[in-house]
Amino acid sequence: MKKIFGSTRENDEQQRLERFVLMTESPVRQLVIKMAWPTVVSMLVIALYNIIDAFFVGHISTEATAGVGVSFAYMTFINAFGFFFGHGSGNYISTALGAKKYGDAEKMAATGFLSSMGLGTIAAIIGLFFLSPLSRMMGATPDIVPHSNDYLLFILIGTPFMMSSLTLNNQLRLQGNARYAMIGLTSGAILNIFLDALFIYVLDMGVMGASLATCISQMTGWFILLMGTEMSGNVHIRIRNFSPSWQNYKDIFKGGNPSLARHVFVCISTIMLNRYAAYYAAPGTEASAIAAFAIVARVMMFAFSIILGIGQGFQPVCGFNYGARLYERVRQSFVFTTVLATIILIITSIAFSIFAPDIIRIFRSEDPELVEIGTRVLRWQCLSFPLIGVSTVTNMMYQTTRKTLIATVLSMGRQGIFFIPTIMILPLFIGFQGVEMTQAIADALTFLLALPFAIREARHFD
Repeated sequence: MKKIFGSTRENDEQQRLERFVLMTESPVRQLVIKMAWPTVVSMLVIALYNIIDAFFVGHISTEATAGVGVSFAYMTFINAFGFFFGHGSGNYISTALGAKKYGDAEKMAATGFLSSMGLGTIAAIIGLFFLSPLSRMMGATPDIVPHSNDYLLFILIGTPFMMSSLTLNNQLRLQGNARYAMIGLTSGAILNIFLDALFIYVLDMGVMGASLATCISQMTGWFILLMGTEMSGNVHIRIRNFSPSWQNYKDIFKGGNPSLARHVFVCISTIMLNRYAAYYAAPGTEASAIAAFAIVARVMMFAFSIILGIGQGFQPVCGFNYGARLYERVRQSFVFTTVLATIILIITSIAFSIFAPDIIRIFRSEDPELVEIGTRVLRWQCLSFPLIGVSTVTNMMYQTTRKTLIATVLSMGRQGIFFIPTIMILPLFIGFQGVEMTQAIADALTFLLALPFAIREARHFD
């Protein structure tokens, strides 16, 4: 394999030196864009295949759409630990490479990857034994449970690959190879689109076909990403470098805990949203309500994926220059990324608000109740959506510079600290409308929490 990819010690050292010069001397704005565009493409393609997944399933039935929406909570669990190990090990790798500590980077890469693979295997075994209880726990009503079970089946089987592929992707991206990370993710996502059509319509497998398509696609992406670690200049994955020491896991926790906290609260908030939507919806419209929220979540994730991509392009620039103690470059990249993200969010929110009914009808025009609920929810979220650029990039700044406590608090704001109390209290006074408004209010409050930290950090690095 070394011969195939041309990976020798001399090549690795030359590639790493060139990457160090690129990350620490190139103009900051161009560098952020250079690092961001492959990740933006990756995130958009992933969001697109989630949307297409929802599109195919949406034309089966409202209950099938709701079943896939309920299963999103488990997908968030996979993301939580995939990003935990990926960001935790990847942020360490980024700063280690900036400080030219290549041996430490290799040990951390193996530890992060193999740990996520092991945890994914354990989660898959437990989930397969308790499939129906898992669906009910995530908020599936009796008529939705069969569809949720069908979708979860192959997702559970693919959990070890899905979780560890996220880890590999973030490791590659944070060491400055966002382009190959993009190839690994997009190849699986594109394959998923074609397999969806084949399994759902040609082979008539329904929701289970969507699940199988996702499983096969994620395994394919995992294999491509693993091959990418063997390319010259990248940190290679070697079993002999697996070092499950207390110090290594402490370092992973420092860099990955904000991502873990954020995704754990996304999982909890998704479950609560499913349950509260079903509880406060008008009798007979429970499935329509759950399906509407699931569709809006995918639409907003498509827009948010652009911001995540830009932010993830900022992170290796931040990590390398922070490790090299070039703090003015850190500040410049932070300010530029925040402004760019906010402008994009404003444009997106205006467009989504105007075309909200048409967007929802794409997925399930056969259900007028679903379209009506989805339109209201989408427009509510567009009101405060432009504010999340500041909170997202600020969180990434603190996470990459390993200021764990503040980063963790910021990461818990949008789906935890503010979302959970709002959804528990507001519907008591205004019913189902309170459920519809919850995310918009949580986004606004998260912005108010993040703004002082953003200002302080910009001044600190000046």
